[in-house]
Amino acid sequence: MSQETGRKVLQIEADAISSLIPRLGESFDRAVELLANCKGRVVATGMGKSGIVCRKIAATFSSTGTPSVFLHPAEAVHGDVGMLTSQDVVLALSNSGETEELVKLVATIKRLGIPLISMVGNTDSTLARSADLVLDVGVDREACPLGLAPTASTTASMALGDALALSLSEKRGFHMEDFARLHPGGRLGKKLAKVGELMHRGEKIPKVTEETGMDAVIYEMSKKGLGITSVVAEDDRLVGVISDGDLRRLLQDEREKILSRTASQCMTKNPLTINEDELATGALHLMEQKKITSLMVTDASEKVIGIIHLHDLWGMEMF
Repeated sequence: MSQETGRKVLQIEADAISSLIPRLGESFDRAVELLANCKGRVVATGMGKSGIVCRKIAATFSSTGTPSVFLHPAEAVHGDVGMLTSQDVVLALSNSGETEELVKLVATIKRLGIPLISMVGNTDSTLARSADLVLDVGVDREACPLGLAPTASTTASMALGDALALSLSEKRGFHMEDFARLHPGGRLGKKLAKVGELMHRGEKIPKVTEETGMDAVIYEMSKKGLGITSVVAEDDRLVGVISDGDLRRLLQDEREKILSRTASQCMTKNPLTINEDELATGALHLMEQKKITSLMVTDASEKVIGIIHLHDLWGMEMF
């Protein structure tokens, strides 16, 4: 019986979302355009369960590049309306469209000349008639067996809020780099970190010249502790690398001669490199693909500006 009820609830809520698709029309396009031209914030407001949905919608707007806040309607008419500015756009959510606290707030919104978008289940309601734009989120029935608890209606409203936020994000050209900037913490932010944020710089970069003797090469590798060193030409361009693996092969094949050689005689030429603006996940993929543990970071003139090691990526929990 429980599974049957669960399936019925999920189907009703899925149908509620699906029913919104054919209703998206000119009003939705105009709403996205109005929000795109907003110089202030998107202020989402609603009571009860609608208020909870508004908090989620505001969070989605904010995390996808559109500054947004939640305004509690009851608190608004007791002073919090002061947070509104003429540069904002208000997004008001009410299934009935007759929520008392929202209707009271509308008068203030109109007096301040702030554009109002309503998301309502009743397009002939007071809130709908007062709005500049109306988005219909009406549902045939709630998933609640008693038809009382907001369920399908709140699901549909949340989905339409996502549709608005992501349509606006796309219109504004919101990219992965922007997402990373707004999500510096947590797993998402870590996965979107750039190489330049994680690489070793300056004196921490293992570096020798082509003429450096192998005794000094081994010392540099040991001192910097990354299991590799870059080899640079006189103009500081990267010409090769020497890794722990290279040393092991040399010790196995030419143990007696290794210390008499220079870096240019022992290096691996044309090593793989990466740009500092690449995502760190790209560096990880390249290391895994080529079975290496470090990548030299170079600029447009092929000069070494950093080095990123597999251990740096382990610390970012990208695995």
